[in-house]
Amino acid sequence: MYNYNKKPLLIFYETTKACDLQCRHCRASSISEPLPDELNTKESLDFIRSIKYFGKPYPVLILTGGDVMKRKDIKTLIDEANYYGIPVSISPAATDLLDDDFLNYARNRVASISLSLDGLKENHDWLRNKNGLFEKTIDLVKKIKNMNIKLQINTLVYKRNIMDLPYILKILTDNKIDVWELFFLIRTGRGIDQEDLSPQEYEDVNHWLLFASGYINIRTVESPMFRRIIDQGNKNYSGKLYSDLVRSTISLLGEPEKRRILRSVNTRDGKGIIFVSYNGDVYPSGFLPVSLGNIRSTSLISIYQENSVLQALRDSKNLKAPCGTCYWSDSCGGSRARAYSYFHDILGYDPACITGYL
Repeated sequence: MYNYNKKPLLIFYETTKACDLQCRHCRASSISEPLPDELNTKESLDFIRSIKYFGKPYPVLILTGGDVMKRKDIKTLIDEANYYGIPVSISPAATDLLDDDFLNYARNRVASISLSLDGLKENHDWLRNKNGLFEKTIDLVKKIKNMNIKLQINTLVYKRNIMDLPYILKILTDNKIDVWELFFLIRTGRGIDQEDLSPQEYEDVNHWLLFASGYINIRTVESPMFRRIIDQGNKNYSGKLYSDLVRSTISLLGEPEKRRILRSVNTRDGKGIIFVSYNGDVYPSGFLPVSLGNIRSTSLISIYQENSVLQALRDSKNLKAPCGTCYWSDSCGGSRARAYSYFHDILGYDPACITGYL
């Protein structure tokens, strides 16, 4: 049994804020060069080395950004994780920096690469704020798969791309993608906030994801309600949006050949997940901006195991109703980041979940 009070399952390290894209939903303002307080190479290596003190099996280290490819020492960081046997994955931007030389280097050194695909051409390029990025991403998908590198596709779910989801699924199955991870919007005070789904839309889309899991391995981010829906099943579910998505999917892919047995880990922000920012500040997740300390002065192990905010987040009895009184309070518990973005309360209820309105 994995003890989430002792160590996380996933450590996200935002290696840099620098990125050449200007995505509409990004929680960070776009900058082309690293910020002056970014962890330097030595500090980054010391941090990566410290992960071994969590003990085996080591947490998975996910190198994110910004764009990880803007770190000139990215290979050095990956090599350090490899040296200690710490599993490492990377989440680069789809730019020319992700070239053949790096992919050839990474193929035997990273557990997986993740790329973002957020709709068909119009919607993907709109969200990423760059024309031609859809084609660039598809080219990279094909190249990475041809190199036999495990590839995960990340997709932000927002109002205007909902009906693109079956078409994205077809692209992924055609290219034999390993995992599809869908991110649900967290309000960041930007114009993209108006693209957030209603509770009924959240319910319908998550039920469709259960149906879609017959075609591909699916994970969700900031939608822990998916675990409730896995438990409930959707045999008798008939939401209109859900039905529209199912019809579109079957028309593109036919009926799924089999129903997967889904086993979801009961993680949430701060429980099995921890985020280290570019300057060493630690947060429960990249979407929950409540600072817990800084690894320049306190070890990540101490922060993760001893911080009172994290201890409160992990105990579902502390959550406010309806999340705290729900049958699925421990396995789901609602998105803590969404509760914070709406109510400035990390223990508040998740306003995306329809059970709070019944």
